[in-house]
Amino acid sequence: MTHVLQRYEGLIAAGELRPDPEQRAAALRLNQLQEQLEAIPPRGSLIWRLGRAKAPAPKGIYLWGGVGRGKSMLMDLFHACLQINRKRRVHFHEFMLEVHDRLRIERMKERGDPIQPVVAAVAEETRCLCFDEMVVNNSADAMIMSRLFTGLIDAGVTLVTTSNREPDQLYKDGLNRERFLPFIGLIKDRLDVLTLNGPTDYRMERLAGVTTWHVPNGPAATAAVREAFFRLTDYPPEDAAHVPTDDIDVGGGRMMHVPKSLKGVAVFSFKRLCAEARGASDYLAIARRYHSVIIVGIPRLGPENRNEAARFVTLIDALYEHKVKLIATADAAPAELYAEGDGRFEFERTESRLIEMQSQEYLALGHGKS
Repeated sequence: MTHVLQRYEGLIAAGELRPDPEQRAAALRLNQLQEQLEAIPPRGSLIWRLGRAKAPAPKGIYLWGGVGRGKSMLMDLFHACLQINRKRRVHFHEFMLEVHDRLRIERMKERGDPIQPVVAAVAEETRCLCFDEMVVNNSADAMIMSRLFTGLIDAGVTLVTTSNREPDQLYKDGLNRERFLPFIGLIKDRLDVLTLNGPTDYRMERLAGVTTWHVPNGPAATAAVREAFFRLTDYPPEDAAHVPTDDIDVGGGRMMHVPKSLKGVAVFSFKRLCAEARGASDYLAIARRYHSVIIVGIPRLGPENRNEAARFVTLIDALYEHKVKLIATADAAPAELYAEGDGRFEFERTESRLIEMQSQEYLALGHGKS
């Protein structure tokens, strides 16, 4: 059995991480939580049945800090090391989409409060729920979160989550925020709030020296973005044939296939994103899910491919507003991508955003809509 702290110290010894007191304190607390969860007898065992009137679930963790400080890395270590049934690691936005789908089904039954059966179903499926990138930017989520997560904790679910924001900054200036404040109180009262703001920004280190816009399309550009992907994800290039894929929920019962999806980094072709019939909801799902997106094969744009150009504009708006880092191969630089013709004026904002997205200031921003 491997423990979180053991794995973390192994990364330090190997030189993959630098000593960081805040990181080590977080690893130590996650190690403690791992031991607490694994000490609970498996559900259905004799010991478990004898202790049905059991103590509350171990206290969860809210791990927040700046971008690139190792929050997701520690979450990955914890989830990988945790040897229990009914554990789940999921992107926060994806989980909330599932919750709203379940609530819709429960409301159709007209049996009273729909939140309670949803809480019961999630608690039946999951003992430890790990969220990456908790960010709240819509009122539909904000209005139900206090009751939903109070119910989950009361039902014995241990929550572990990362965020770029301290609890008091969640849903800041949001509509009807006073109804969200009990959730902030819940975090402070029933989770251990840990800060991770060490001196090393590992994500920026990985991006250091990386060209984000490669011209023209071709083998050299493809090789460059391939190298960037392996650098961002720490995935061994020699195992390139086995890079994970994914299918993400884009709403309306539709799924989108992601050809390469690992550690918050996704790879798409321009054709998949903009030549197919897609809309804002597709692009928002990508922007919320991934902190970095690689797009290959962007052609020159103009009146002859106006539909693809319009989708590309919508895509870049979504990525930009969520501070997603973009690495791309294209037939031209942003200023020359839509050189002339009908639609050139409307493309100017996209051109400006594409140029800004290459700046060090933009690359240093945390992922998520403010």
